[in-house]
Amino acid sequence: MPVVKSAFVPAWWLPGAHLPTLWPSLFRHRPDLPQLKRERVELPDGDFLDLSWNGDDQAPIVLLLHGLEGSLHSHYAAPLLKTLAEAGYLACMLHFRGCSGEPNRLPRSYHSGDSAELQSVTEHIHSSRQRPVHAIIGFSLGGNVLLKWLGEQGHQANIERAMAVSVPFLLDQAADRLNQGFSRLYQKHLLHSMKKKYREKFSRMPSPLQVDLNQINSFREYDEQITAPLHGFSGADDYYRRCSSRQFIPFIRIPTLILHDRHDPFMWPHTVPTEQELPDEVMLELTKGGGHAGFICNQADTRGAYWTERRLLEWLKEDKQP
Repeated sequence: MPVVKSAFVPAWWLPGAHLPTLWPSLFRHRPDLPQLKRERVELPDGDFLDLSWNGDDQAPIVLLLHGLEGSLHSHYAAPLLKTLAEAGYLACMLHFRGCSGEPNRLPRSYHSGDSAELQSVTEHIHSSRQRPVHAIIGFSLGGNVLLKWLGEQGHQANIERAMAVSVPFLLDQAADRLNQGFSRLYQKHLLHSMKKKYREKFSRMPSPLQVDLNQINSFREYDEQITAPLHGFSGADDYYRRCSSRQFIPFIRIPTLILHDRHDPFMWPHTVPTEQELPDEVMLELTKGGGHAGFICNQADTRGAYWTERRLLEWLKEDKQP
C-alpha cells in the first residue's frame, strides 16, 4: 500500500509538535472501567505478565501494547479499552514486565524488540480463550515490538489486522533525537521512571550489574549499561541494530496501518520508512500536527476528539465490508 496523507485535522489550539504530545498526558480524562478484569500470566522462565481485560468475553479480541514506561494509566489506555468495548470488542491490554505496578521477578525487564514476549501472549490468549487475537494495536515502543513481530511471523502471524502508532522505527535515531533540544524533557521524564523502577526492583534482589544510575543521563547510556547487558545484547548499538522495526516492515503479510506524524518529536522525519519499503499489506498514514501519540482533533470535528481511536475502529471494520 502507498504512503497516504491523513484526513486528520489537528486541534488549532495545540500548534507544533510538543503541545499535542504533552496535552493528553497532562489533561486527558481517564475513564473508570468498573468491569475491568485482571489476569496474571505465569511465564516458563518463572516471571509473570499482567493482562487487563474489558468487554464482552465472547467478542473479537483486540490486544493493546503500551509504550515505554506505559501502563493502564497511559493517556490512551483506559479510553481505548472503553471505546473498544463499546464498539463490540473484547479489549486486552498487555503490561510489559514490571509495568503493571509490581516489579517483575527476574533481573531482566522489557525492551523495544521483545517480540518473543508478544508471541507468548498471543499463544496464551489463543489457548485460554479458545480463539486467536483478532487485532493488535501498539503505541511507540509497543508499536516497534508489534512491527518486528509481524515481520518475523510473516504469513504465520495469527491475527486479522494490526495498527502501529508513533513508532520509533530506528532506535538509534530515536535515542539521538530525544537527546536534543526540547525533546530532552521526554527523555528526562522517562529515564526518571526507568531508574526508579530499577532501584525498586534491585532493592529486593541483587543486581547483576555494576552501574551508577546518577551518571546515566541519556537513553543511549541507559541502553548501553542496562538494557543491553540485561537482555543479551553486546551493547546499545547491537540492541538498536537488531531490534529496530524498520528492517522488518517489508516482510509483513498482515493488513497493517501505521499512523505517524511527520514532525514526531521523538524522532527525525527521515526515520520514517519510504514507500519503497512498504509491502502491499502495509499502509503508512502521515499526519501533520499530531505530535507523539497525541493526534487530537479539531474541536469542530464532532466525531471524536482523538484520531487514533477513530482510525482504529475504521481499520477494524474494513475487513468486515463485502
